[in-house]
Amino acid sequence: MTQDMIQQENGIFPGVCPLDCPDTCGLLLHKENGKIVKVTGDPDHPVTQGAICNKVRNMAHRVYHPERVLYPMRRVGAKGEGTFERISWDEAVQEITARYKGLIEEHGSESILPYSFYGNMGILSVDGMDRRFFNKLGASRLKQSICNSAGSEGWKSVMGFNGGTVPEVTVLADVIIVWGGNIVSTNMHQVVLAEKARKSGAKVIVIDVHKNQTGQWADWFIPLFPGTDAALAVGIMHIMFRDGMVNEEFLQHYTLGHEELREHVRTYTPAYVSSITGVSAEDIEKLAELYGRAQVSYIHIGNGLQHHDNGGLTVRSIAVLPALTGQWLKRGGGASKSNGGYNSMDSDALERPDLRPNPEARTINMNRIGEALAMTEHPIKSVFVYCSNPLVVAPDTERVREGFAREDLFTVVHDLFMTDTAKYADIVLPATSSFENTDLFSSYWHQYIQLQEPVIPALGESKSNVELFSLLGRAMGFNEPAFYETEEEMIARALDYPDNPYLNGVTLDKLKAHRHVKLDMTPLETYLDRLPTPSGQIELYSAQLEAAGLPPLPTYVPLKEGYDGVRRGRGHQYPLMFISPPNHNFLNSTFANVEKHQKLEKEPALQIHPEDAAERGLQDGDMVTVYNDRGTYEVRAKVTDKMLPGTVVSQGLWWEGEGRKQRANALTPDRLSDMGEGATFFSTVVEVRAKEKGI
Repeated sequence: MTQDMIQQENGIFPGVCPLDCPDTCGLLLHKENGKIVKVTGDPDHPVTQGAICNKVRNMAHRVYHPERVLYPMRRVGAKGEGTFERISWDEAVQEITARYKGLIEEHGSESILPYSFYGNMGILSVDGMDRRFFNKLGASRLKQSICNSAGSEGWKSVMGFNGGTVPEVTVLADVIIVWGGNIVSTNMHQVVLAEKARKSGAKVIVIDVHKNQTGQWADWFIPLFPGTDAALAVGIMHIMFRDGMVNEEFLQHYTLGHEELREHVRTYTPAYVSSITGVSAEDIEKLAELYGRAQVSYIHIGNGLQHHDNGGLTVRSIAVLPALTGQWLKRGGGASKSNGGYNSMDSDALERPDLRPNPEARTINMNRIGEALAMTEHPIKSVFVYCSNPLVVAPDTERVREGFAREDLFTVVHDLFMTDTAKYADIVLPATSSFENTDLFSSYWHQYIQLQEPVIPALGESKSNVELFSLLGRAMGFNEPAFYETEEEMIARALDYPDNPYLNGVTLDKLKAHRHVKLDMTPLETYLDRLPTPSGQIELYSAQLEAAGLPPLPTYVPLKEGYDGVRRGRGHQYPLMFISPPNHNFLNSTFANVEKHQKLEKEPALQIHPEDAAERGLQDGDMVTVYNDRGTYEVRAKVTDKMLPGTVVSQGLWWEGEGRKQRANALTPDRLSDMGEGATFFSTVVEVRAKEKGI
């Protein structure tokens, strides 16, 4: 089938969306004269059913983008200048392996650091041959905690593993709360399911700091101050216990700590919670009544609210709510943060940690890459970047840029484009798109595993991550069979994992025959009886968190950098909270260089409340400088009341513009969250002023 698809000049072929998005859509790739000319949704996919977003619909523009890197290149100008010469693969491999052997000899293998994330969600692309190579090399490890680690740990502290309500049954809910997630832009098929529920009478409530497209779509939008979500969640609990809306039988049978929680929430009165969150006491009462009296209620926990100093405790507090009314026993009830736990595969077989000569090698947190590159003791002497663009996506980017500008840092970037990061590389290597290689895809939302096989040959001299790291491994003299395995052999090993009963029946042969195969969800029917928490129950009280010095019960902890309704910003040097969530047409920094998507988003903008704009003498459309001690960001002001006063919002991660400082993460801190060592992008304070003319 693989060769058939590549060789056929015309036709419609199966595909999978590779973007870091929960929907993981099934696609149809339309070829004419050997090129993909159109991308449509696969109507036969059980969940995505043929509907796709604008981002992947225009994927062919990215695959055939005129600026795509097609050949290996070596830097000939200054770092950051972007001046390169074409070289051969042999030259590139020889230079990389020679430099690595020299660095290992002089500085040790941990002087080399891989830096990657999920720019391509293919499992082989990010969790396969690359891990084998860096394990065998003995390189420093990278803690990939830039996205969901705080929320994952918060959720697991309650439920034990990353699995919640599965998507299809949410149509049965009569109250749906979308909490801190812009799902119109980032999870469109959950919107489709919520619409079906709404047609049957369900109410959709959106709680967020910004009235984005999802907030505008809701039946009821509730704005609050950034980072105060835990206070609102515990305030709802106060009312539910007070007014007898809890399921005592469920609490007795399935939970640990309900009596302690009952006492703990007494202080979170509606008036107190209102003073923190900015939500009126009347609305808090109404929200608790709607949620607590619902027959079937579902909470969709978004990604953004975990990117705070208190992100883990926030998700933990929200995750407790379904247990109070026993929603986990109701079809369509409960909550979800991520369902990635259902499809966990044999990571040891994929990554081969047994190849590592130094099992105690240090770990570098990817959020702290700027700090790590400034270390003088046991310094990092080389970074290998793939499936990521740290000069745009990492926090405190001015410090990150300074690190990548080091002349003594040997940097290799494997990418489709000359990204902001690639401009600082010594060697740039061309990467395939996902439609040019074989890979395995799972979803962190629905329950289908999918196979992508190449539909077009690799453009230019581009190579997949499997090809690249296999080639480098052999060139380094790594003779283990692990560096000679094919993609199909790696996929078969990953799926052969009896430790995960949900993978039962999912095989490579089935994937080749059907393209998508559903997980075996029968273990879900009895999972409440064997939760992988220390107690085996839903832990409303966590002794583990208490031992770690964190509150054992759902608790609001104020931000280290930020304000709430009690601690307002006025009078401070940086009185505004800065939030930088995704926009509708980019995915993190992906597509920010594609003209079609740029035109749809027009330019970076700063949404600022009329009160805050008036205080600063700003008008709609003014060019402004947003600044703090970490850096500056230049954008156009958009005066709007879509958030509470004291909060400014700039959507999307833009690449550096010509003559304009437009990296939002120049402002964000590299502090780590309370749980999971996650990013704290949204716990950022700034000031805004009119941009000086001529600067």
